[in-house]
Amino acid sequence: MSPDSTTRPLCPMHRISLPEHGPPRLGTLATGTPVWLVTRYAEVRQVLMDPRFDRSSLHAPNAPPLLVVPNLLDDPDGLINQDGPAHQLLRGTVQRAFTPRAIARWRPWVGSVVASLLDDFAAQPQPADIIEGFTRPLPVSVICRLMGLDHVDRERIRHWADHALSGGAHQAGEVVEAMTEFGMFAAGLIAERRKEPGDDLVSGLVAAGDELGIEERRLITLVCGLVVAGHETTMTSLGNAVVYLLTDGRDGWPPLARDEASAAVAAEQLLRTVPLSEGRVLPGLIRRAVEDVEVGGVLIPAGGVVALQTNTASRDPDVFPPGPPDLCAPLTAPSITFGAGPHHCLGAWLARLELELALHQLAARLPGLRAEFTPETIEWRVGQMTRSPLHLPVSW
Repeated sequence: MSPDSTTRPLCPMHRISLPEHGPPRLGTLATGTPVWLVTRYAEVRQVLMDPRFDRSSLHAPNAPPLLVVPNLLDDPDGLINQDGPAHQLLRGTVQRAFTPRAIARWRPWVGSVVASLLDDFAAQPQPADIIEGFTRPLPVSVICRLMGLDHVDRERIRHWADHALSGGAHQAGEVVEAMTEFGMFAAGLIAERRKEPGDDLVSGLVAAGDELGIEERRLITLVCGLVVAGHETTMTSLGNAVVYLLTDGRDGWPPLARDEASAAVAAEQLLRTVPLSEGRVLPGLIRRAVEDVEVGGVLIPAGGVVALQTNTASRDPDVFPPGPPDLCAPLTAPSITFGAGPHHCLGAWLARLELELALHQLAARLPGLRAEFTPETIEWRVGQMTRSPLHLPVSW
C-alpha cells in the first residue's frame, strides 16, 4: 500500500526508494501470498519472454489470491490474462491498430490535440494547474478520439478508470458497482458500433472480433481495458515527468524544445527512471511458473508466483548508467517499461508518441515554465495502482 498522505508528505516518484538489485528472493503480497521478487534486468526479461511463466494459471482454481480488492486487471477474460493461441487470437483483434506504422499516421492529429490544449492552457491566469489544464485531459482526449467516444462524459471515464485500477482507494463493493456500469456501457457501445460502424477503433475491434468468433464477454472486457489503459499510464507518466523536469531535472528542460526527436529520447529516459507505482508490484507484472524454472541461479518451483520489479530492473547498474538520467542519451538496452514478450503493452507506441509531442510542444511553447510548488507541497493521487500529482501550479 502507498503511505497515507495525511501522516507525512510523499516524495516525488523519481525519488522513491526501490527494492535492491539481487537474485530472486521470497516476499509477500498484501494478500499474504508468497512471491518470488525478480529485480534484475536480464532476469525480468527472461520471465517476461519464457512461456513457462504464464498469466492464465494465476486464475486457475488452485491459484492463490493476488489482490485484496478486485480490479479490471483481475478479470480472467481480459487480454492480459490469456496465454498461447487464445491470447494471440484476442490480441490480433487490436494489434494492427497499434503498430508503429499505424501510430505514425496519428502523429498530426495527436499533435493538434496537444497544441489545442496548450492554447487553452496558455490563456489561463497564472499560476495555473498544469495537471487539470494539460497532462490529465491530453491522454483521455486522444483515446476518446480514437475510440469514437467524444460524446461521452469525461468524468464518467475518469470515475471508471479510478475504480478499474483501484489499489485500496475504494471498497470492493464500490469497484464491482463501477465495473458493472462500465461493462454495461461497453456492451452498449459494441452493439451500437456493430449496427452502425465507423472508422474508430471500437468499430474495428467489433468487426475483427465477429470475424474471428471472439466471445462477447471478452470483447466487452477488451473495450474496457483499452479505455483505461489508453490514458492511465500516459496521464501518470506525464504528470510525474513534469514534477521531475521542474525540480531535480531542470537541466533537461531546454533540450526538449529543440525538436521532437530530442523529446522522444528524453521520454524514453523518463519512462525508464520515473516509476508509475510506489514499491508495489503492478498486477500485470505477476506471472506463475507452470514447471520448475531456474532464474538467476534460483529454482522457482512449479506453481510459484513471480513478481517482476521493472522499476528496479530499469535502473540495473549492470545495464544502465547509474545516477540521474541523461535525457539527451539514447537507452543502452531495450526498454522494459512496457514489458516484453507476448504481453508487451499494445499501447506503448501511442504512449510514447503522446509523451514525445507533449514534452516537446510544452517546452517550445512555454520555455520559461516554472514550478509554483515544492516537492513537499504536492498533493498526490493515492490509493490507485499508480501515483501521480493531483495538482501542480505553474507559471511561465
